[in-house]
Amino acid sequence: MENLFDILKITIPALIVFFTAWVLLRNMIRNDQDKRRQELILQNSRTVTPIKLQAYERIVLFLERISLESLLVRVSSPGMTASQLHSALLNAIRSEFEHNLSQQIYMSKKAWEVVRNARSNMIKIINSEVEKMPAKATGMALSKQLLEKIMELDKEPTRAAIDYIKGEIARMI
Repeated sequence: MENLFDILKITIPALIVFFTAWVLLRNMIRNDQDKRRQELILQNSRTVTPIKLQAYERIVLFLERISLESLLVRVSSPGMTASQLHSALLNAIRSEFEHNLSQQIYMSKKAWEVVRNARSNMIKIINSEVEKMPAKATGMALSKQLLEKIMELDKEPTRAAIDYIKGEIARMI
């Protein structure tokens, strides 16, 4: 009995020390893992945030380039028919969009949806105004009709998209 008591006097303090050391080591390891995870997240954000901002910048540039005023200045030329201008406008929008298609990787799903809707709405506006034109209409007449249509709108689709993108960037920063 006395031997059992002697064994317990040695074993119980040893077990207490063992469990205390085990708990302390486990907490230290967890804290170290959390710290490393936070450092990795911070390092990733330092790398990814500039890329995301660059993608948003390119999308804003895309939206500016497909605004009707910008398109008409770049694409139209004297002597164009309405049909030729229509085709040139749609080709310009499509090529600009294809050029910036990869930017969706860095954008939120909602922001990309807004950009796609702005592009689609610009195409719809152009198509609807072309349908109203007579068959032999000039490009200048179509340009005038398109600009009048844009003036009627509260906000041009590209402008609304740019405003949304700016708001999203403000939330990011």
